[in-house]
Amino acid sequence: MNADLLAILEYWEREKGISKDVLLQAVEEALISAAKKAVGPARNLRVQIDPKSGDIRAYATLMVMEKPESKHDHISVAEARRHHPNAQLGEEVEVEVTPENFGRIASQNAKQALLQHIRKAEKQLIYSEFKDRTGDIVSGIVRRFERSDVYLDLGKFEALLPNRERVPTEEYQVGERVRCFVKAVDTGSHGPEIILSRADPNFVIKLFKLEVSEINDGTIEVKAIAREPGYRTKLAVHSRDEKVDPVGACVGLRGQRVKNIVRELNNEKVDIIPWDPDITQFVANALNPAKLQSIDIDEERRRLNVMVDEEQLSLAIGKRGQNARLTSKLCGWHVDIQAREEKTLGFEEKVAQAVRAFASIDGISEEQATALVNSGFHTLEDLLQVEIDDLMEVPGIGDAAKDILEAVQMETQRRNAPSEEGEAS
Repeated sequence: MNADLLAILEYWEREKGISKDVLLQAVEEALISAAKKAVGPARNLRVQIDPKSGDIRAYATLMVMEKPESKHDHISVAEARRHHPNAQLGEEVEVEVTPENFGRIASQNAKQALLQHIRKAEKQLIYSEFKDRTGDIVSGIVRRFERSDVYLDLGKFEALLPNRERVPTEEYQVGERVRCFVKAVDTGSHGPEIILSRADPNFVIKLFKLEVSEINDGTIEVKAIAREPGYRTKLAVHSRDEKVDPVGACVGLRGQRVKNIVRELNNEKVDIIPWDPDITQFVANALNPAKLQSIDIDEERRRLNVMVDEEQLSLAIGKRGQNARLTSKLCGWHVDIQAREEKTLGFEEKVAQAVRAFASIDGISEEQATALVNSGFHTLEDLLQVEIDDLMEVPGIGDAAKDILEAVQMETQRRNAPSEEGEAS
């Protein structure tokens, strides 16, 4: 046991940085209770461990008397002088009272006390080293699971990744290396404990600080973040330097910066959004690429009523309402997204609308427009596909067919002119 004890003490001193002398003292204190059971209620009983050999000895302070009345409190003059040649009557002398096989008797107590003291000392070291590291990212190896909680080995210390701080889409294996955010160093009933997180939004912010130098040096500021861990994150950024594009800097050349972060987040989607002091513009940025028709503001209740076209509704709301929820969290306002009701035109209204459209073209009268619509022509494209001879046969058109087709062609060219210029540029 003695050799094993020394080996254990040296191991913990090397691995955990706890002094061997401190551990020896802790074991000696624990062994006193074992010695009292083995020796009895001796006066001033103490236990000592030889730091070199590991031998365990028990000592008691006894009073020298002519006729000892209690073997636990007194010692005869002759016996005292065997240990201390100069011992005198009435003096107190310390003598060894180690029972036979005391090492085996005390071994269980020693090991238990040692483990308890190591845990206590380790907790104190945890607090000393990690009290100022809250907010850092650390890397650890998965060691074990307790229910859904994960314990990671950080080297000298063990840390806890609670189930509530795990990402629901992630699974971990024993021996796997995982990077986590140091959320807190809690002091509970069992002492300080390192609490890690991969679900905290600040984990994403810290990753961006490590990856994007402009955020780390303060040129770009993270104004807000909203996250559903494992699925999607929205990050609002603002540049204090007009020459620096906040979104472009976060994305990086060929998207490399954000790709590195997405890879660490196991392909969680990350939307980087330009922050704007105007809440309507900020919401529009957050809901992009959905196109908004209007935004009504209720400042008193901090609500925004966003109107979109029917075909844009699913894009704006997102899968299971995720886009709308994250936008609300990001902006700090409750965002309601609704589809704009489009009036369904009746047959007569559609006819009248088509007639007005044709009549608005130079070279086509209202009577001619009515004749065209009544003959089944409702758009410019319909007229561009008809032959002049066929158009001449339409009642009310006749010889005006050529002029009408020329007018339609000119109107088509006029409408297409802006888009053609845009393509050329």
